[in-house]
Amino acid sequence: MNGFYGRILHVDLSSRKFSLEPLAEDMQRKYLGGKGLASWLLHRHNPPGIDPLDPENRLIFATGPLTGSRIWGSCRYGVFSKSPQTGIYSESYAGGRVPEAIDACGFDALVISGRSREPLVMRVHPEGVDFHAAGDLWGQDTFTSEDLLHQRFSQSEKNTGVKKGAIVIGPAGENLVRFAVIENDYWRSAGRTGLGAVMGAKKLKGILFEGDQKRPLHDAEKVARLAKELARDHRNNPGVQAYKKMGTPMMVKIMNEAGAFPTRYWSRGSYEQWPKISADALHERCTVKPHACLKCFMACGRQTTLLQGRHAGLTIEGPEYETIYAFGGLCLVDSIEEIAYLNDLCDRLGMDTITAGNLCAFAIEAARHGRIDHPIDYGNVDAMAELLHDIASRSGIGAILADGIRKAAETWKLEDLAVHVKGMEPAGYDPRVLKGMGLGYATSDRGACHLRSTFYKAELSGMIEPAQTDGKAELFLDFENRLTIFDALILCRFYRDLYPWEKLVEMIRAVTGLDFSRQKLEKTALEIADLVRRFNLREGMEPAEDRLPKYLHQKLQDSGKVITEAELQRMLRDYYRLHGWDEQGRPLPSVPA
Repeated sequence: MNGFYGRILHVDLSSRKFSLEPLAEDMQRKYLGGKGLASWLLHRHNPPGIDPLDPENRLIFATGPLTGSRIWGSCRYGVFSKSPQTGIYSESYAGGRVPEAIDACGFDALVISGRSREPLVMRVHPEGVDFHAAGDLWGQDTFTSEDLLHQRFSQSEKNTGVKKGAIVIGPAGENLVRFAVIENDYWRSAGRTGLGAVMGAKKLKGILFEGDQKRPLHDAEKVARLAKELARDHRNNPGVQAYKKMGTPMMVKIMNEAGAFPTRYWSRGSYEQWPKISADALHERCTVKPHACLKCFMACGRQTTLLQGRHAGLTIEGPEYETIYAFGGLCLVDSIEEIAYLNDLCDRLGMDTITAGNLCAFAIEAARHGRIDHPIDYGNVDAMAELLHDIASRSGIGAILADGIRKAAETWKLEDLAVHVKGMEPAGYDPRVLKGMGLGYATSDRGACHLRSTFYKAELSGMIEPAQTDGKAELFLDFENRLTIFDALILCRFYRDLYPWEKLVEMIRAVTGLDFSRQKLEKTALEIADLVRRFNLREGMEPAEDRLPKYLHQKLQDSGKVITEAELQRMLRDYYRLHGWDEQGRPLPSVPA
């Protein structure tokens, strides 16, 4: 079928063997690609109840039917597994340049099982896989590892017309830190749910992807025309220009003015020092250039070089809004340069900045509550930096935090203070102000997540009142369903305003020839959601875990705003009904394909 390679590559690291599996056309139609296909593969191949760090926990890389085409926002890949951080479904996505190299290998998905006896790297290509010892890379940070991996295969990379790219883990992944990331292009991360730890458990330091394959297109001329029209119509769109000019740091001002910027470990909704860590501060104090993934005219990335202070000369991509909120808001760091420094540490060590910032702030609260004797406090950047190193190496209290917020909260008897859903911390949108985000955090299939619905967009833009709960689930589900299709195609979230349902239908027809309607796409999204929900229930998640932590039901100290348990339950009841689930949030009996 057009838009698909029709091949799945299976790799067993224990035996260092690989095999090819054809992908039936009915599965291509049913789940499309990306999240849909990978969820089906995970449900099919993962032994029920398996420990996420067990060799037989599958690690799945997937691209979508639009990858490699001229469609804007399509240069992304997804990684899927069972999460070491949450114990349930794991998905994470990244952009950059590497996704097209992954796709050019000529597989719809790569399924990895087993565990190597020694550190290794793989070279994946259209014919299969080569295995190489990686003892010299083990222990290296992510930047060095990526450089060394490219140097090792530099001869093969000289082939004309071949796309190549590497993904790696850092020391955090090697030491099984449960929120370790997978990184590519230095600063791009498959950043949440701990997939770097799954690679570390498999002794897989990195993968070089190298290929020259292209997905067949149903109507290449129509695809090119769609891309040209989109660029013509939207390059000067105010939202596009805002992201290109200021990137995600522009959200610092927006969220503080809304009173929904999580501050001082979730106790307040605004930070009085926010102008010092805003987009304006970043651009005024540093050299900043817009930086884009392939196939993107938005260029939301910030290529930043620090000009002053003790970190002058440091260059990173970022910091993004979520990193600024996590270290700036939660930890009260009032310097954009120091936030960039902590961002750089997390990137090199290979750990998620949202969880890292949350855990630093939680450790500060634990020290203030007398539960730990550790020299850390709000605003103390050096203590935070030391703690990040301790987490990555599992030293001191870092060994506790490396196992995540639930382990730390239980150990320090601070369960009522710990802010997380199913073991994963929320992003920088306080649900006591943006109540639809409360529904999103509670129901996300990977734990607290802002990206499954990005519903803050609807609430901040006036599409629906932030404080409203009656009838909110209907609009929320429309956002969630459309973005589930985004994840099946693996499209960038920042194109959500440019790709309404009708545009998705048009693109899918042009690429695959499939005659989908909006109604059919909505049905596909719900089927993918059902499949993932069944996976989570099979793995021991209880529907009662669709809730917010107790701390987020307390009033914000500065504004007094709150989301009550009754308000959340009202939205949950509507959400379950609209999904076609029972009152407990369980899909009706069905046997997945």
